[in-house]
Amino acid sequence: MSDKIKPEFQKAKKNRIFQDVVDQIQEAILEGKLSPGDVLPPERELRETFNVSRGTLREALRVLEQKGLIEIRLGTGGGARVKEAGTDQLNETLAFMIRSGTLPVIDIGEFREGMEGKIASLAAVRADEKDIKKIKKLLKSALEMAAKGESAWQDFLRADEAIHKEIAEIARNSVYKYLTKVVHDNIQRYYNKFLDFSDSRMAENCNDLKNIVKAVCEHRAEDAGHIAEEHVKRFNVRMRAKEAMTAERNHLLPIV
Repeated sequence: MSDKIKPEFQKAKKNRIFQDVVDQIQEAILEGKLSPGDVLPPERELRETFNVSRGTLREALRVLEQKGLIEIRLGTGGGARVKEAGTDQLNETLAFMIRSGTLPVIDIGEFREGMEGKIASLAAVRADEKDIKKIKKLLKSALEMAAKGESAWQDFLRADEAIHKEIAEIARNSVYKYLTKVVHDNIQRYYNKFLDFSDSRMAENCNDLKNIVKAVCEHRAEDAGHIAEEHVKRFNVRMRAKEAMTAERNHLLPIV
């Protein structure tokens, strides 16, 4: 922190003490006055600076920790430390929304169609020899899993996920990279609930992956985007159909 402008915290406003503490520390982090790895001043110093009680300060720190902005370590060398920005909180929130059914299949499907297509297009433009070598290796692994048949579906899905994440890495766009990670870390719950797995389905998926990877490696941006978008679209159609059938079946079940 020695080379940065240190945050000048003020006494918390009496009408919103708790939130004001949260806002001031959060703003210091967002403005770069506090960087990842920096340790906040000791609790006693913070209490005196903000002119708040121990309970109010600790509650504010808990909120900042829940937001993923700080982590609180106990014991010798402990304290509140600024965290590196990441996707943990977004991942956790999306996972909760999927498990609770808050996100409809159609919504996440439509989002993926546009996102996956754009990412593949960018990857095709930006892929270098190292990228091409790596993505071909991932494709080979996916095809090996597919060759084992239905018993290897879960392994195949993990290999498929790795390919999508690597394409996002190749696209060199940090927002797309993070969104791809969050979506693919959680989308399998939809697969398990709304997709019927079979050898023919796996073969179709393999063919799509081969065509996407080929287009990316050959720097055919328009083709890569189109193939990726159509790949997601077909899965979305099946998931929506299965969702509708499941809803209809549940509606017709007798109440016991």
